[in-house]
Amino acid sequence: MDLLHSGWLFFQDQILGMKWLNALIGNTLHGLGLDGTLGGVLQFFIYDTIKIFVLLSLLIFGISYIQSYFPPQRTKRILGRFHGFGSNIIAALLGTVTPFCSCSSIPIFMGFTSAGLPVGVTFSFLISSPMVDLGSLVLLMSVFGTRVAVVYVILGLVIAVIGGSVLQKLGMERYVEDFIRNAPHIDQGDGTLTRRDRLVYSRDQLVSTVKKVAPYIFIGVGIGALIHNVVPQTWVETVLGNHNPFAVILDTLVGVPMYADIFGTIPVAESLLFKGAGLGTILSFMMAVTTLSLPSMIMLKKAVKPQLLAAFIGICTVGIILVGYFFNIIQYVLI
Repeated sequence: MDLLHSGWLFFQDQILGMKWLNALIGNTLHGLGLDGTLGGVLQFFIYDTIKIFVLLSLLIFGISYIQSYFPPQRTKRILGRFHGFGSNIIAALLGTVTPFCSCSSIPIFMGFTSAGLPVGVTFSFLISSPMVDLGSLVLLMSVFGTRVAVVYVILGLVIAVIGGSVLQKLGMERYVEDFIRNAPHIDQGDGTLTRRDRLVYSRDQLVSTVKKVAPYIFIGVGIGALIHNVVPQTWVETVLGNHNPFAVILDTLVGVPMYADIFGTIPVAESLLFKGAGLGTILSFMMAVTTLSLPSMIMLKKAVKPQLLAAFIGICTVGIILVGYFFNIIQYVLI
């Protein structure tokens, strides 16, 4: 048992976390005479940038290959076999193998809605897709550890399932725009992809996604490097520490209008945790940024009426805040 535990810690620290790379970069910068604040900023930026791009490339390629087996028509048929609460659970789980940001997921959501799937099911998918994809699980494991990552994903799925179920119970179908509900739907079938087709598709998804998220990664890592090495710890503890009862609410509301993905927010979250911010406060910020970004809400407004959009934002915001407080309570058990 001890051997298994040691093996997992090695995998988490040296394979996922790439701690060897951090040490190598630190020793190299020290040999070049780059120490102090500047050396710390450079070490954080170089290490996190390389680590995130390596993990990102492996994850996108692998997830895209899996995704090639679940085109929209097949996913729609799978969801159509389930009813009630079970359909929300399946929709939330399917959201974990879809693109990484909310803007990417909204066109798929609109397609599911126009195909006649219940609005609650489609919103469970829309919530889980950017919040708890497989990429977030692996990256969170590399930074915060296995227990934090697993609990984060479970609670994210809970928000997605409950959020979609509540919207369904409220009878929100009537607030979907008519052009979405009445759109003609043509089932073109799944087609047959060869292994080479799937590899080409995965490669194209990798290149496309890296180009799209690269600016946010550089910005996120840059901000994280500055927070980690420049911002005084007392500032972070005062504003975002567990002793501030409004820290979770503040961070969630600040995160809503932003636009980034999990890869851009994790370096910032890592630095804030190092400086003394509450774990739940950080994770609620990440959830808000990835799920309720302003660009994605603008896109969603074209497909639904204000009543449904307000209900979606309200349910997600309350759920994220509750999750944040829960993580702050159990923080010392997880870390």
